[in-house]
Amino acid sequence: MLNRRILRIKAFKALYSYAENPSMTLAEVQSQFETSCEAARSLYLKMLAIIPCLTDEALSRIEAVKTKFTQTEEERNPNLKFVENAIAPLLKEDPDLAKILSRRKLGWENCDALIRNVFSSILTKDYYKEYMADPRRSLRQDADLFIRIFEEEFVDREDLWQILEDESIWWNDDLAYSLSVCCDTLRDLGRGRRWDLPPLYRSEITGSEESDKDFASKLVRTSYSCFEKYSALVAGSTDQWERDRLFTTDTVLIVMGLSEAKAFPELPLRVTINEYVEISKFYSTPNSRRFVNGLLDRLIKKQIEEGDIVKTEIID
Repeated sequence: MLNRRILRIKAFKALYSYAENPSMTLAEVQSQFETSCEAARSLYLKMLAIIPCLTDEALSRIEAVKTKFTQTEEERNPNLKFVENAIAPLLKEDPDLAKILSRRKLGWENCDALIRNVFSSILTKDYYKEYMADPRRSLRQDADLFIRIFEEEFVDREDLWQILEDESIWWNDDLAYSLSVCCDTLRDLGRGRRWDLPPLYRSEITGSEESDKDFASKLVRTSYSCFEKYSALVAGSTDQWERDRLFTTDTVLIVMGLSEAKAFPELPLRVTINEYVEISKFYSTPNSRRFVNGLLDRLIKKQIEEGDIVKTEIID
């Protein structure tokens, strides 16, 4: 489920905690990292579980109209296509999914206002109107509809953000990625595949020989053990003016880049540098991209010259 970009980000957050609290042990840093990774999968599960809730909301609105004394033709003969979608039953009736949602307490109880607001928003969208107007029905069409819903209805919802923030401190920044995994699941369901809990690491899905779990574990261990040495290198490579303004985020990113270059000789230098430059765009200052790129490149090459870092690739 988690790719290497996400794993680097989660390792960065755990190492940042260590930089702010140097009394943390390696075991505590690793535990924080692992908890954060598993939390992303929990968020994926929670968001997937909203599909039956939206279907139930649609049904409850149809049932409520039946109590009206005077009904329109549309109300007397409602379009049941969404209510009868094939995706919601697949999820709602899956015993494995139900068990894990119950165990982790990942339901949408007490979130009726959010469900109502999301469904009301869906009703106004052209993609929903086109779906409802199409007389054809298929599993893939239902899956495609929910993919559109996941792509368009959740990312910028303030009411959803508030619920997730209140429920877990670990879900900050994970929503967009978890939604993308939900869309992958919906594509599989649309092809007739049964739901399965996605493996935590992407390499377990792709069948890659190189384990992302081992990669992440080694990155965290190396960054922790080399933190003091490499952070001193960062400080020693800046003048007094720069040192006074050096952000902890930039230091952690450069330390991690050096540690990754040390721990993985076969990984191209440019890949490592680009990854931490990209992370700096979202977690540091506007000037950090240039700073991290330049200093990380210079320090890695210096450590290669001194023999601390060994690369099996050809270095320009």
